[in-house]
Amino acid sequence: MLRLFLALFLATPALAQDVAGEFDYYVLSLSWSPTWCSIEGDARNSPQCDEAEDFGWILHGLWPQYEDGWPANCRTNERAPSRRQTGDMADIMGTSGLAWHQWNKHGVCSGLASEDYYDLSRQAYEKVTRPAVLRQLDRSVTLPASLIEEAFLQSNDDLSADQITITCKQGYIQEARICLTRDLEYRDCGNDVRRDCSMNDAQFDPIR
Repeated sequence: MLRLFLALFLATPALAQDVAGEFDYYVLSLSWSPTWCSIEGDARNSPQCDEAEDFGWILHGLWPQYEDGWPANCRTNERAPSRRQTGDMADIMGTSGLAWHQWNKHGVCSGLASEDYYDLSRQAYEKVTRPAVLRQLDRSVTLPASLIEEAFLQSNDDLSADQITITCKQGYIQEARICLTRDLEYRDCGNDVRRDCSMNDAQFDPIR
């Protein structure tokens, strides 16, 4: 029995690990900060949710993506980012902790040094115009998720509907995810990314 088990074990191919730098495109994930604070951040006493802050769409991450699926937790020879590097990203990511987490899960698959990955992430974030009208709300509203997508399309002339998807979580508008080439040009999203929230009454909270 032991010999049979060992034979089967040795005959089973090891799971291939994702390789840093081998991917097809990026997904730029923008998270609506008031939603994250309502669902998770307030309970954690996150500084991102402090009343003195006015975060709207924060950079959740810049994610290397396959045409189907995505790499994560790749092995890399690049150094981990310093506290200064992660702290410098807090202005668009809400906290240095999120910057650290995104490097460890996604940045390591980019094939870039941490400093270059953060620089590219900031470039991607600044490429997209976040709709100003969404910052002007003074109360919570319910609306179709498609209106959030339309607001992004109206604010970004070169962006098309196949290049952005809006996600929801627990009845709230959660994220806008925009697909980019490795050169940060807009491109169509893969089928596994292009799954728009279909809610007609999603909650959208104002900036605090």
